[in-house]
This record gives sequence, C-alpha cells and structure tokens, in this order.
Amino acid sequence: METDCGSGKLRDSLSAPFLSVVVPAYNEETRLPRTLDRLEEYYNDQGYDYEVIVVSDGSKDGTKDVVDRMTAQNPKFRLIEYQPNRGKGYAVRTGILAAQADLILFCDADLATPQEETEKLLKHMEAQADIAIGSRPLKESNLEVRQPIYRELLGRAFNGAVQLLAVRGIHDTQCGFKMFRRAVAVDVFNRCKLNGFSFDFEALLIARDLKYRIDEVPIRWMHQEGSKVSFVRDGIKMLLDLVRLRLKGKSARLRPNVEP
Repeated sequence: METDCGSGKLRDSLSAPFLSVVVPAYNEETRLPRTLDRLEEYYNDQGYDYEVIVVSDGSKDGTKDVVDRMTAQNPKFRLIEYQPNRGKGYAVRTGILAAQADLILFCDADLATPQEETEKLLKHMEAQADIAIGSRPLKESNLEVRQPIYRELLGRAFNGAVQLLAVRGIHDTQCGFKMFRRAVAVDVFNRCKLNGFSFDFEALLIARDLKYRIDEVPIRWMHQEGSKVSFVRDGIKMLLDLVRLRLKGKSARLRPNVEP
C-alpha cells in the first residue's frame, strides 16, 4: 500500500509492503521465539502486506539462529546483523533506513505493547499524522502490569526533564512503540546521531524541529522483566545527552549524520 497524504487515506499499491515492523534485538534468543511467532500470527491475520526486520545489534547468543529459522519459513521476515554491539538507537536507525514500506513501526522485542495496538497508531496515520507514538501516562492508557514503583517514578521524572528541555507536550518519549511515515522516518533518522537509549527523544526533537505532526496514542502496556536499561548508568547518560541536544541548537541537530 502507499500513503495518499492529501486525503489522509491509505490505498493499495503493488510496489511495497504496507507496513514494515522493525525489532531491535541484543541477546534476545530467549524472548524472540515467542515474539516472532506472535508477530507472524498477528500480521498474517491483517488485510495488508507486511515485512518484519529484526536487527541483531552485535548479539553474542543465538539471536541469529532464532531469526534464521523464521526467515526460512516466512520470507516476510528478514535479519540484519552486525558486530560489535552499537546500541539500541543504532539498531533502530539501521532497521528503519532499510525498511521498504510506506509506514514503519518499531517495537521492542519483549512486546510490552501488544501488537494489536498497531491498529490504534494506524488510525492516526490515516488522519494525517506524520508520527504516532504509544504513550503510557495518558489517562486512557491501560497499564495491565505496571513497572516497579521506583522505575515508574524515575521514568516520570525523566519524562518531565524531556518536556522541560526538549519535546514539550509529549508525555512519553521512551515507549518502544512508534510509527512513522517512511519519508518522515528517512528525513528524521538520517539526522539522528545518538546510538544509545537517548535516540527516542532525539528523533522526536528533530521531528519537532522539522515541524512534523506527532500524535500521542493511549495504549495497552505490560511491564516485562529483563530490561537492559540501567536507571543509574543509562539514566545519567540520557540526561547528559538531553542537555547536549538542547545546547547544540536546532541547526546542529538537523545536520545529516555522516556516520556509516
């Protein structure tokens, strides 16, 4: 399918899948079998064509083998792998820039946001949003399994800092469930430079700089154990990244990324 930006409607095309789903993965051999099975089950039942791109971010376990088994049985799945580990931001950027569809969703390997929530984001894209993002703090969201209280409080504090310093009016920059129009994603992620967990708010800040429309969407969400984010180590780095992004100014943020 392709996007008719003038009418906001989505219409059929034979040239590309309707939706690309990008899944960043670092040492995810345990979770990926269930995740890939669920992605296949869900998207096979939808009335549109799709592709799933798993980006193995320098994994040292059996992540590649798990994905290879799926690609052997379903050509809609493909693997991108590289060494060494570069960070989640690098993995998401790599997958998004390799995607072929006119709409691109990236989601976390733990499927904390159930894949059925895809349809909520699609409705906003049909209504001419450029970017639609899952947002946990919205009152309409349903947090079926909450994070431990200390993580939730620290997350709220961090989101407050992001709103203060960067992306005002967005309540949740870090939820791993975001959809982009392909042209918008290419424009934004070709300018992104952060390879770690800070990439979410960098991409949204750049999108705001470029005056793209970002819709926050209430979602179902379930906390999953096994997060690779350390609130001490990664939280401090993300705060520093946030300050640097703000201080460098719009013109520097919008320069193309020359990193291969």
